[in-house]
Amino acid sequence: MFAVTGATGNVGSEVVATLLAAGEPVRAVVRDPVNANVPAAAEVVAGDLTAPGTLGDAFAGVRAAFVLPGYPGVVAAAARAGVGHIVLLSGTAAATGHETNAVTRYMAAAEQELIDSAASWTIVRPVAFMSNALRWLPQLRAGDEVRVQFPSIALACLDPADLGAVAARALSTDAFRGEILWPTGPEALLPAEQLAILGRALGRDLRAVPLTDDQTRAELLETTPPAYVDAFFDFYVGGAIDETTVRDTVQTVTGRPARTFADWAAKNADRFR
Repeated sequence: MFAVTGATGNVGSEVVATLLAAGEPVRAVVRDPVNANVPAAAEVVAGDLTAPGTLGDAFAGVRAAFVLPGYPGVVAAAARAGVGHIVLLSGTAAATGHETNAVTRYMAAAEQELIDSAASWTIVRPVAFMSNALRWLPQLRAGDEVRVQFPSIALACLDPADLGAVAARALSTDAFRGEILWPTGPEALLPAEQLAILGRALGRDLRAVPLTDDQTRAELLETTPPAYVDAFFDFYVGGAIDETTVRDTVQTVTGRPARTFADWAAKNADRFR
């Protein structure tokens, strides 16, 4: 049995789908089992990651678990329940050592908790997700111009389905125990290049309107706590992380190449219409 926390989320749902497609038994750990959108083949159990002391039943009889960062005590709860292997979703920020950065701090703490646990481990540090392009949806409903933040930063964005496949492989085999995996997409693209590709998938001439750093900060502060806005500026203006470099991790782990942004855009075009 494999347990997946955050099983209805952007990444967790892909881990569930990949494992089920391989014929593996999956326990989806969700906050609300009644309303959770989970495949019928998965066992669904209630689990509150903010209350790790309540997760014993969720992890009982589990061979390996996929765990989200930012929830202290969840790894320890899984280890106490006898989970032998834990795959942790982390991020590139965890490698920077910038403890003043709010994102880096919680990811690094999650990694350390895992390394210090009794379970064997695999850590997955992906780059930004292709699905982040969905943040443009409200603007695309209004027209063909999109205000883009950090316009000069190219990212080797990753399809969440590829991340799910990497995590599922790390769960179901022993080949990547004790390793840190760095999955990326196959090419680094500027926001304007992503928009052009998305426009071709939608049959629209989409145009990027680059924002200055001041405009970006003001826009982010409308929806994001200041500490996390500062973290993003540390990443993309201060250069604390490198999400431009393309790596062959998806190919190495899954045996197939990473999907392109054009692949993702074609697959998800209806979500923008």
